[in-house]
Amino acid sequence: MSTPLVVAIDGPSGSGKSSTSRGVATRLGLAYLDTGAMYRAMTWALLQAGVDVDDPAAVAAAAEHVDVRSGTDPLDPTIHVGDTDVSGPIRGDRVTAAVSPVATVPRVRELLVDLQRRAIAASDGIVVEGRDIGTVVAPDAAVKIYLVADPTARAARRAAEQGGADAAATEASLARRDEIDSSRAASPLTKADGATVVDSTFLTLDEVIDAIVGIVESR
Repeated sequence: MSTPLVVAIDGPSGSGKSSTSRGVATRLGLAYLDTGAMYRAMTWALLQAGVDVDDPAAVAAAAEHVDVRSGTDPLDPTIHVGDTDVSGPIRGDRVTAAVSPVATVPRVRELLVDLQRRAIAASDGIVVEGRDIGTVVAPDAAVKIYLVADPTARAARRAAEQGGADAAATEASLARRDEIDSSRAASPLTKADGATVVDSTFLTLDEVIDAIVGIVESR
């Protein structure tokens, strides 16, 4: 049985990972997995259950009972908790504000990394985006990309996604998220060994997709 092609795309919030990863997967005929959505789904479920997300022990205990289900079609990515479609609610301000403390809990990461590895193993080839794909989830990935962008560009993109939110406030929020993600004890955000850095600051989405597809095809 052949090993599926795994393209790991890591990087900070606002660097364009989701749109880029979906585009790369579509172009190459691969499956797609948004691991960030999985952490958001977990966070949504814990908030719905009234769990104090700033209590790591409570988060770890409650996470054991959350059923996160992620679809892998790049043209129609889905995310459910049980049978509930949470693709809309997980992008709201409440989840956004709470996802970082949830994602720092080691047990949460263990549970979701296990689900992510199962999705990879079940695929014939997959693009996986997140913050610890090349370092933890799939360290043997054939292609590792570290997607970055200037902080101002990242903030402008994220503000546009949020319907014209204040760019300065968004940039400050992203900086806080970067600090949490990069300094957490469990699977911190960092460039994986062997990863190719792609800077999307001055590139269009199509240009970023072209660059990464070229990298994959050259391997």
